[in-house]
Parts: sequence; structure tokens; C-alpha cells
Amino acid sequence: MALEKAYKLLASQEGISNSAAKSMIDRGLVYVGNKKVMIARGDLDAKTHFRVEKVEKIKPIFENSDLIVVDKPAHVNSDEIERQFKPAVLLHRLDRETSGVLMLVKNEEFRQKAIEEFKKDRVYKEYIAWVEGIISEPVEIDKPILTTKKNNRASSNVSTKGKPARTEVFPDLVSGGKTKIKCIIHHGRTHQIRTHLRYIEHSIIGDEQYGGRRAKRVMLHAYKVRLLDMEFTAPEPKVFVNFE
Repeated sequence: MALEKAYKLLASQEGISNSAAKSMIDRGLVYVGNKKVMIARGDLDAKTHFRVEKVEKIKPIFENSDLIVVDKPAHVNSDEIERQFKPAVLLHRLDRETSGVLMLVKNEEFRQKAIEEFKKDRVYKEYIAWVEGIISEPVEIDKPILTTKKNNRASSNVSTKGKPARTEVFPDLVSGGKTKIKCIIHHGRTHQIRTHLRYIEHSIIGDEQYGGRRAKRVMLHAYKVRLLDMEFTAPEPKVFVNFE
């Protein structure tokens, strides 16, 4: 059986560059049957046929002279969206596989005002997630988080050496050993929701880095943000509504 690197096979199949093929695999968009291809440089049978998931389009939510708000699709880096909307700059970030409300600012005066709201924990941030196991009643996780970076990859843990972080969790729907929840976060540390949910042993489905089972994506969506008397909502993705 002839073997070839996964990204080279994909590049040949799709008629794209090797780097574009590698990026697709890294984003979690490439499958063989129902199995996600995890390692771009892994060896596969040269006759392998891939299935490539399409990335949804970026949907605009709001724009004025101070900011642009979009509904970020999963599998897209926040930095890519910033490049698309230059000269606006990111006010905050969402992880690559997290979808939902993402804000970019157009001027420094508004940016400073908004950053002050974030610092004072006056920005309301509500997320929707599907998690492992059954959560039957509201729970509050008030545990400090320490984030470390290695090879440009962030990893967070609950630690007494960390920064304050509080997450409120409200169950919404239970189905087949998993729970759909609403999360309201305070402080907003790196990977806060993912870290806190792993800490209470209810990892987000699809979040393999923090103990979740494999899925098409990390099942986390930034649903609603309130900032300076403005409210922005990104509709729940279809995959969340139909996730049984």
C-alpha cells in the first residue's frame, strides 16, 4: 500500500496548495468517512478520499462609526476576521472553534472606553454550550485560572496562582447523557468556560484539549454580549439546535 502525507493527498484532491491543505486539516474541516483527520503530516493510503466541511460565512450583526460586530463561524481564527475588516481591530477574541458574537473597534477612543468596561467586569457575556454528563441545577464556579503558553498554544488550569474567574452555569436541556447549558462569565480569562467546565467534570463536547469527546467542532457559542448600553446576539447555530 502506497502511503502519502495527508496534506499532500488533500492538496492533490482539491487542487489547492500544500499550505492551504494543511490549514484545512488544522482547522478540523477534513474527514475520511466520519473520522476527522487530526494530523496533517500523518501518512495515509494514497487512494484515500477526503470529505471537506465548508466554513460558514461571516455574518454581520451591527456596524456604526465606533465598531463592527459579526457572528464568527467556527473553524476561523479571530485574527483572520480582523484582517478581513481592516483597519478595525479586535476588541476581544474567540477561540478558533468557538462561534458567535465578535466585536471589532474602529477608533482608539471607543476602544479605550470599551476596555475599561471589560476591566470593571461591566460587560455581560452569555454563551451556549453542550457538555458531557447531566447538570440538573445551576452551579457557580468561582476558581482562579492560570494560563501558560507553549509553542504558541495556550493551556489553562484552575490554580491558586491564577487570576480571579467566575462562571455561572444554568442547565437548559438534557438529552442522552449530555446537557445544553447557558454560561455567563465574569472576568473573561483565556479558555475560562472550557477550564471551569472541565474542573466540574462536565467538559464541552468536541473540546478534546479539555477532556471532551471528539465532535465536528467545540460545542461552544458566544450567544449574547451587552456593552455600553448596546446588546448584540448571534443566533444559535443549527448544529446546536439539532444536537441530540
